[in-house]
Amino acid sequence: MTLVKICGNRTPEDVIAAAAAGADFVGMVFAESKRQIDVTEAQAMVRALGASLSEYELRIPPPVQMQAAEEIEPWFQGGSSLIESYLREKRPLTVGVFANQEVDQVNELAEEAGVDLVQLSGHESWEDCLRITRQVIQVVHVSSFDSPSDPFSKMEPGFSVAVGLDSVAGPYQGGSGHTFDWEIARQIADRIPIMLAGGLTPENVGEAVHVVEPWIVDVSSGTETDGRKDHDLGRAFINAVDQADAE
Repeated sequence: MTLVKICGNRTPEDVIAAAAAGADFVGMVFAESKRQIDVTEAQAMVRALGASLSEYELRIPPPVQMQAAEEIEPWFQGGSSLIESYLREKRPLTVGVFANQEVDQVNELAEEAGVDLVQLSGHESWEDCLRITRQVIQVVHVSSFDSPSDPFSKMEPGFSVAVGLDSVAGPYQGGSGHTFDWEIARQIADRIPIMLAGGLTPENVGEAVHVVEPWIVDVSSGTETDGRKDHDLGRAFINAVDQADAE
């Protein structure tokens, strides 16, 4: 079944509505963006969903053995298994989204806010993932000039536990509302679990699920009206994913 991340949340009401609709992940943006929130706002959202993942430590099974770090497929398969073990203890997981920020700042904000995972959506190196104190989803940006083989040349196993694909359009790293060539995403998803982002909406996410078969679909602008979270659109998005999975 395709997992869903609803990103760009700004209020406790947003994350509660996303959780009630069945979201598996809720994202909050600390990076420079029109959706940027501060640590106090993030803390309120995290509290609204209950305990942080760290408080489940005694119940969470030991991390899977992330072996064969030199090979892309087994590494990211292991990473998806690890995150799914977290989801069996807590759903939704909270994701702090960062881009082009100092590692110390990322760690400080993630710790203060109490988010469960960190998403790096800027120009961070793969090595930076090892310096983050949370498990990391590293985003690879795909342009209209990339061929299906190009994104694999940008990926390195052994660092983040998961990888996302997003378009490069817009002034920010992600959240642009623009899609990219799903054929590129499909060829990558054939080999490793991916998080697909970029211009997804309730209207097109079903097609994206059929074409790409991603592990996670990630939506931000597609669940907004006039720049704010539209909870009806969030429910419609998740319903569209569920329907596509059932077909």
